[in-house]
Amino acid sequence: MDKLHQKLQQDCLLVGRFSLCQLLLMKDANYPWCILVPDRENISEIHQLRKSDQLQLIRESSILSAALEKAFKADKINVAALGNLVPQLHIHHVVRYRNDKAWPGPVWGAFGMKAYSEEEQQSVVNKLREGLGDGVEFLL
Repeated sequence: MDKLHQKLQQDCLLVGRFSLCQLLLMKDANYPWCILVPDRENISEIHQLRKSDQLQLIRESSILSAALEKAFKADKINVAALGNLVPQLHIHHVVRYRNDKAWPGPVWGAFGMKAYSEEEQQSVVNKLREGLGDGVEFLL
């Protein structure tokens, strides 16, 4: 795959890899927020993936969503592939709570990004590691 888009490199940490997707953690402690990026070149839309990759993306997204919901006791998991600023296909998975700062609106642009402390970041990664188990090769 071409390297990660500059904006994804700037805003995220590479946490691990599924069989198809890279698993990123958004550097925003306001919300547990992961992003899946399929390891395919020149893809900006889900329908551009081969059918087998489309199915694998849905599997990986579902596995991640379930793990986030359980690990963070989410009220809702927002899943979205916008691509308005970053043309490289990437799928957001945002843990939402009825009492979070942006509820019930979208998280995009609602508030500035809040940096994780090292301890907070490690706690999120540990929860992901526990929730996802062997299905992901963790890099952190």
